[in-house]
Amino acid sequence: MGFFSWRTQDTDKSISNAYSENGTFPVFMIDDKGNIWYEDEYEGYGEFGGKDYYELLAEMNPEYYDKDRFEDLRDAGIEIAFGIHAEDIKHPNLVERVEGWEYDSIGPESCEFQGYFYGMEDY
Repeated sequence: MGFFSWRTQDTDKSISNAYSENGTFPVFMIDDKGNIWYEDEYEGYGEFGGKDYYELLAEMNPEYYDKDRFEDLRDAGIEIAFGIHAEDIKHPNLVERVEGWEYDSIGPESCEFQGYFYGMEDY
């Protein structure tokens, strides 16, 4: 399994992982109900404060997946995120600062460097 990541929605900063030479920084994941998960040592696999991004996405959008078809909420969340309803779903938010942040259903942009492969544009 490879690394993946996003850009923070408030500062547009790439969320680098603990294995990157860039190091980590505190990130908050927020759902549409105002629940917050804090992560200060992102490992690159989508988990923030013990909560998986794609599992949360599935929990936020239960109307878009067949519970009998998916044994794993993460798999359901990935299908929802990249499936036919991608424009209509609620996404978790990823921000550096919670204070003053208002929930945005659009969600964060993917990080082109996967939170690790910085400076490798020529490869």
